[in-house]
Order: sequence, then C-alpha cells, then structure tokens
Amino acid sequence: MRKLPVALALIPAAALITSCSDNGGTASGGSTAARQAGVVTAEPVQSQAPQTPQTPQTQAKVVTDGLGDPYELTYGPDGQLWVSEKSGLKVTRVDPQSGAKSTALDLTGKAFHSQDGQDGVLGFTLHPDFGKGKDSDYVYLAYTYKNGSDSATKIVRYTSKDGQLSDEKPILTGLPGHNQHQSARLRYGPDGKLYYTIGDQGHNYLADYCLPNHAQDLPTAAQVAASDWSLYQGKVLRINLDGSVPDDNPELNGARSHIYAYGMRNPNGMDFGGKELYTSENGPLTDDEFNHIEKGGNYGWPNVAGWKDDKAYVYSNWSQAKGGCEKLTYNPDPGSPPAEVPTMKESDFTKEMVSPLSTFGTTVESGHNFGTTPVCPDAASAYMCWPTMAPGSLKVFGDDVLVTSMKNGTVFRLTKDGKHYEELYRTINRYRDVTLSPDGKTLYIATDSEGQHMVRGEGGTPTTHLANPGAILAVPYDRNAKQ
Repeated sequence: MRKLPVALALIPAAALITSCSDNGGTASGGSTAARQAGVVTAEPVQSQAPQTPQTPQTQAKVVTDGLGDPYELTYGPDGQLWVSEKSGLKVTRVDPQSGAKSTALDLTGKAFHSQDGQDGVLGFTLHPDFGKGKDSDYVYLAYTYKNGSDSATKIVRYTSKDGQLSDEKPILTGLPGHNQHQSARLRYGPDGKLYYTIGDQGHNYLADYCLPNHAQDLPTAAQVAASDWSLYQGKVLRINLDGSVPDDNPELNGARSHIYAYGMRNPNGMDFGGKELYTSENGPLTDDEFNHIEKGGNYGWPNVAGWKDDKAYVYSNWSQAKGGCEKLTYNPDPGSPPAEVPTMKESDFTKEMVSPLSTFGTTVESGHNFGTTPVCPDAASAYMCWPTMAPGSLKVFGDDVLVTSMKNGTVFRLTKDGKHYEELYRTINRYRDVTLSPDGKTLYIATDSEGQHMVRGEGGTPTTHLANPGAILAVPYDRNAKQ
C-alpha cells in the first residue's frame, strides 16, 4: 500500500438537484480544497439547484489509517469505533480521539478474502443490550470461508470481554459466498431477529456472465429441509438467533425459508429506522435504488432495474444464450446484446413488485451513451461515467438516512420517503460506511483501501489514486440542518 497523504483531500462539490422522486439529478465535482497539515477544508452542499456553495468552511481529519478495507463501522457503547476489515480479516477497535487501534478479533487463516474481491470479514451488528451489564455483550458477524474448493459465508456470534471477541457460535453456515456482490449487511432487528443481505453474487455479469442469476428464484420446501441455501442470492434474510427459520417469515413458492424479501442485485446498505427496514442497492449501469423493505416483497431484479419504465435497461439473460454463452464476448450495455442472448423489457415482467423510493437521479432515458466520453475517454474506465453512483452503505440516524457512494466518494443525506436528498461531503476516496458519534455532532467515514477500483477524481475524471485509502475520517455533522 502506498503511503497515506498527510492531508485529507475533501472536495467542495457543486450542489445536487435533490428533489428527485423521479429520474432527475446528477452529481458534479468542484474545486480542490486547500490542503493543510492533518486537516482539510470542506464545504457542505445544500439541497438546492446547482450553484457554488456559500456555507462556511468546516474541517475534517483522519482519525486513523492503515486498515485493510474497512467494511462495517459502528460507534460502540464502550466509546470505541468498531470496524470490520474485509481484506484485513479482523475486527478492530479504534479510539475516536487518538486513533489508537486494538485488535478485537483476528480471523487470519479462518476467513477468506480473494484478491480485490468483495469477500472476507464483512458486516456485523451489536446486540442491543451490549455493554448494559445484562450478559448480552454479543457481536454478530458475517464472513466468507473456504468450503472445500468453493467459497461460502457464515453468520456467527461472539462474546465480547475486555475488548476481545471470543467463543464463536455458528448461527447460519453454508450461505452463498463469492468474490462479487456479497452485500453482507447484518442488523439486529427490533423484533429480536437477525436481518442479512446477500447480493446476486455477480451472476449474469462481467466474469460470471454465463452463470444464471437467482435473484428471482425461490427454494422449495425440500431444499429448505436439506439446508440448501443456494438460492438465497439476491435476497434479504430474516433469521432466528439460533439460525432457524422464523415461523412468521413469508411463505414464498410454497415454502417458508429465511427469505424475507427478494429480487435484489447488490443491497450493500441496510438499516432500520424504528421498525421500518431500508436498503440501498447498486444498479447495473443505471438505477441505483433506495428501497423500503416489505415482508415477502419482490424488488424486480434482474428483470427490472429501478422503476418498471423501460428506460435504458433491458434484461439480457446471457446464461441462456443460444448455443451457449462461452463463445460470446460480454457487453454490459443493455441496448446491444448479441442476437443469441434472449432479452426482456422491464414492462414484460408481470409479477407484482415493490418499486424503489428513489434512484438517486441515476435513471436515464434509453439511448444514453454508455461508451467513452470526453471525461472518460478510455474504454477500460468508461464505466466510471455511467450514471450509477454505487451505494456503499445505508445508516439511519433519527430522521436522517445516510447513504455512501463508493464511485463518487460522497455521503448523501435522504428523507425517508426518498423524495429529497443532498450531497454532504465528497473526497477522492471510496466511501464504504459511516457512523455518528453519540452526540450526533461528528460523522465518521470508512474508506476502502487502494485496489483495482477507480473513483471520480478532480473534474470527474477516473483515477485509481485514493486520497485516504483504508482510513476512518471525521467531519462535523449537524443533525438538525433542514434538507
């Protein structure tokens, strides 16, 4: 890993059009912030039409760095920042004042992370009675492991004592695991159940374009009885604390399983706002989604991306290509698949589905240019100019919904109805997760480590040079600011 810059390059970005319950709005970059030793100047962006921000400048700092792809970030009741390290294969506690790090759990040799993959030590959640002296100092964690020659995922429980995690108790093992679209957000629900997101594992896409996508497929009663979780891809799960299926889970396809909702691509973010469950989901080239999760709900993927509007998306089922797909060259543009690949318009999908609350302004008209542009002139990196902003996480704090963008290095704040959102902070980083201090005055941001993935640099141009890889950043936050 290259040496971390002393200064944090926070870019004051031009304001975002934020009343976007339909398909409007784009993000844009701005001027470079003045660098200072250890701190950086940043300008919050208001929920207005694009203009130069006039708000007073604020300062941010690097709390700590040298983390191995921090994935989940939580401000613990012990006053420490708890962070899982996806590629570092650890759970680490960080002092938010000094930045000092201590290892709570090291899964080296037990957990598995593939190079530049989305597997490893992933999402976790604390028991709601953690730190309250009720003998419930439990941490629930998801991580991938080798299951023979295959990769799989397990959800386990640890007991915390003196800053260390021990006594691993398996809850649910043998879940799908892959190096793409893991999602792997884990939450302890207000109903005392565990909720977990699994992406579609990247099937029917890029290197795995010949694999069938199972986001719409549901297990039979026989598969559930045999603990066959292979069709859990592209789903939200609801799990009893002992790993069994809750009796009040929805019955789908004649079977009751852990599946609570389905038809999802890569729900990288999930959190509760009171009793309501929300997710943020990566779209393919367009149509990132902010969703309210309903029991038994079908969210349309891969047949529908965003709304069922036939805009700039066609379901191209490469895995069912005539004569086999192996001889075909994959092309992600939904408007130009080879003739051998069967396609289906969104409006041809007749199943009842739940529409997103918002697509963050990433829905575009058909005919959109997904090729090279003046900002992205290299075909290998043209995807950086696709409308999708690649949500990295979702956290709910009171009435605020915070969603991070990995591609644009941005924190967005939304209303729960999805009709309004604003861009708060942007840097040349990949924002993976956020958390708030207990007083709500400091926002902590976890950034991905340096890797093969690009981000938007100055002027929106693609770059692999991250300003603060593998770090936790701190910026002032005003929970009472009106959107």
